[in-house]
Amino acid sequence: MVRQEVGEAVIRRIIHVDMDAFYASVEQRDDPALRGRPVAVGGSRQRGVVAAASYEARQYGVRSAMPSVTARRKCPELLFVPPRFDVYRAVSAQIHAIFVRYTKLIQPLSLDEAYLDVTVPLVAQSSATAIAEEIRAAIRAETGLTASAGVSYNKFLAKLASDHRKPDGLYVITPRMGPRFVESLPVERFHGIGPATAARMHALGIRTGLDLREWDMERLARHFGRAAAFYHGIARGLDERPVEPDRKRKSIGAERTMEQDIHHWDQALAVLDALVDRVWEVSGRRGLSGRTVTVKIRYADFRHTGRARSLPSPISSRADLREIATGLMRPFFPPERGVRLLGVTLSSLDSQEAAASGTQFALELETP
Repeated sequence: MVRQEVGEAVIRRIIHVDMDAFYASVEQRDDPALRGRPVAVGGSRQRGVVAAASYEARQYGVRSAMPSVTARRKCPELLFVPPRFDVYRAVSAQIHAIFVRYTKLIQPLSLDEAYLDVTVPLVAQSSATAIAEEIRAAIRAETGLTASAGVSYNKFLAKLASDHRKPDGLYVITPRMGPRFVESLPVERFHGIGPATAARMHALGIRTGLDLREWDMERLARHFGRAAAFYHGIARGLDERPVEPDRKRKSIGAERTMEQDIHHWDQALAVLDALVDRVWEVSGRRGLSGRTVTVKIRYADFRHTGRARSLPSPISSRADLREIATGLMRPFFPPERGVRLLGVTLSSLDSQEAAASGTQFALELETP
């Protein structure tokens, strides 16, 4: 993709890099006995939730966020390995060091994926596609792992593009291709449209990007509120969100929509454990600690509820976060109806250094 200008407006060149089955691939890299075999990171044989699955495991239908018991049922030969977040963080730092050779505009989404704005790169190379290829080659050479990349003129399409040729692939969506690429996709493939929203769209007869494009802003706003403008844009291949390298967070959250509604405490606790792991890992990586824990529950009929608890000082351990979240969730079980979504959020954030010194500073509110 080459740099293009329309009047004074410069068309962005965005790369989305997504590591392939990151946690599982690191484990297979470091333990030759795991290579070529179905591997699940996290969980256990009897309880817990899969944090990541190798591509060999995915062939059996094993997916991240799946209860370990279900994963074992789908793949009796599945090998469970405990997560090593210190190793994943170290590898992630290696990958980030590669990114900064090409641009300062890097927005990490997690340990294993990030957006890069290379509209004005730090290298002489003028092609975003060539930069993406160089990054993928450097990741393979320096970490022994593979990454997929998507190149496009906005974040939404770049992420769709990185998914298009996984694993170990590269795909480019040009401005000319964008609207047509979107129109044939099912809405559940759109980043930013989760299972619950996709189900609501299906009920309204919206199943593809083309269906969504036929709805004007007024109709979308009646059904989807503030998200209407985003949906209206992406249906046309438009997304004005910039890559935000220094985005400060007001909260850190994780949630999971169930493949099947859950009714029992043990099921909910297994999901909660995985959510707590995710929140704690992100907070540690970002050097943040928080004082407020919120648990969110959405039922099968889409009604939702939740509880929060604030502490006088920041939470200092994953065990404490789990204990508080578990206590907040316990009164809702057994539920009167099935639970389709659980979420955990940590807020009232400070940097860990500021928390230790008692210093307070302002944070911008994170856009949902």
